[in-house]
Amino acid sequence: MDRHTVLSAIESALAEVIQGEVPPITEDTRFFEDLFLDSTSVLELLVSLEDHTGLEVDPEELDMDDFASVGTLTDRLTGRLAAGAPAAAGEA
Repeated sequence: MDRHTVLSAIESALAEVIQGEVPPITEDTRFFEDLFLDSTSVLELLVSLEDHTGLEVDPEELDMDDFASVGTLTDRLTGRLAAGAPAAAGEA
């Protein structure tokens, strides 16, 4: 899965979490300051990302720095994919 695909998955997941139109995002868009997500919204975002990418994301393995912006989360996810992180059940 390439970077563009991960960015698209994040945008789709944000649409589910925000339950409405997602403002235009860039890699510099900040989850908390720009999109006004809270900790519950971030967990919902992770669940949605798992659905969109098939990648299992353990919140315990992530740092708050991973959520500084769309770009930092994309970096983390593409890094996990490149490292061969396990797919969710039913994904292979």
